[in-house]
Amino acid sequence: MLHRFPFQAKRPPLHQRRFRFAERGDRLARRFKRWILGLTMATLCLLVLGTASGRYAASWTFGKLHRGFAWLTGDSNDRSWIDADWRRRRLFDMDQARTKLTTAYDAYDPRMRLLVDAAGLDPEHALLRWGNFDKALLLPSTVYEPDDSGRSYRFRPQTRSIWVRNMKSQGGVLAYFQLPDSPANRKLAEEASAVVVVESVQNTNSWGLRGGEPDVSAELRGIVLGDSYMQGLFVGDDQTPSECLKRVLADRNKSRVEILNTGHLGYSPEQEYFTLLEYAERFPPQFVILSLFANDFGDLFEVLEGRADWEENRHWIGRIVELCQKWNIPCLVVPAPWVNHVEGARQTAHYPGRVPDIIPSGAIYFDPMEDFIEAEARETLRRLSQGEPTSPSSLFNGKLGDGHFSVLGCQIWAGAVGRRLGLLLDLQRAGSRPRQ
Repeated sequence: MLHRFPFQAKRPPLHQRRFRFAERGDRLARRFKRWILGLTMATLCLLVLGTASGRYAASWTFGKLHRGFAWLTGDSNDRSWIDADWRRRRLFDMDQARTKLTTAYDAYDPRMRLLVDAAGLDPEHALLRWGNFDKALLLPSTVYEPDDSGRSYRFRPQTRSIWVRNMKSQGGVLAYFQLPDSPANRKLAEEASAVVVVESVQNTNSWGLRGGEPDVSAELRGIVLGDSYMQGLFVGDDQTPSECLKRVLADRNKSRVEILNTGHLGYSPEQEYFTLLEYAERFPPQFVILSLFANDFGDLFEVLEGRADWEENRHWIGRIVELCQKWNIPCLVVPAPWVNHVEGARQTAHYPGRVPDIIPSGAIYFDPMEDFIEAEARETLRRLSQGEPTSPSSLFNGKLGDGHFSVLGCQIWAGAVGRRLGLLLDLQRAGSRPRQ
């Protein structure tokens, strides 16, 4: 008697069997479908890779997969792929922005074109660089110049400029930008219905920084790293946070103080790291202040909701702190208060609430929010006593439709930071390591 093994397939009954030519036809049909599917996928890939958007999407996906694999295998400290991924993203964004710039320029009326040309914002001369952490920025080439050392862009040295605002660009969007300050350019702005902010004149020195020539022999020297908050939008050269801080420290120490204001609008910790590298040798600092803002970590409103890239800036802030530790000087990390948090509900769980979590132990964290809240309360009482409107806040440029520090805001920032920094320097002289 024959026994079938369990793994032997039982042949179907005769009436269920198919002819071999029918089975062969089915196999050919399946192969043909797979071949068509493969050809279709290959064609789609070629079509996608044939466009800038497609190539960017493919490279971005590949980069993300590689970074994920590196993290799983414990090789996440390799910056080569991360830096390459950022470079691809930035080049793509700038390429896309240049196309949009040409379209917008063509839509300007003649008077607007004359103003745009005078600023160096026309398609042939505009400076398109990356900034604000992950965005393409359009900058006037008459005020800024490219920098490929890691800073992306920088101020032109020995340049006098002024801000214009309420310039109606394409679609009715109000624009703000700097242009060289001259009677002719002010007249062009007036004819284009733009508003010149007369108190915003900015002068750069031979180092390409805002302010006068640095006093390298000052008894106390410091470097302030930051973005537009430290640059001082819409305030004068002697009213920026750095200049106010210089006066606070000079009065406290009764000595000569010099502070380099390296603030540039749109800068983030990556650019600020390379800025520190550039100037520290020429101007050996005794302290460094790193100013941060929410858009250092992504889109402002997304960061406030918790959707931020904390890890990328953990890396660059860490490198800044490493330099300070190497030089044995304090590094004070100071988040700039956002106007909405001062005027309204203080919903600061993500920014600046998450900032202390990403700075290394070698840095000192200081949040001047309480000083701004108290100053706002004092200003509100003063306005009420004089029958004045209580908004917008006088600590910010609300009257100009802007959220940066006003002259008073710069003074409040400097007073708060000066007190904290003064104590740090006293502790350092006494040989005690300050608490974080």
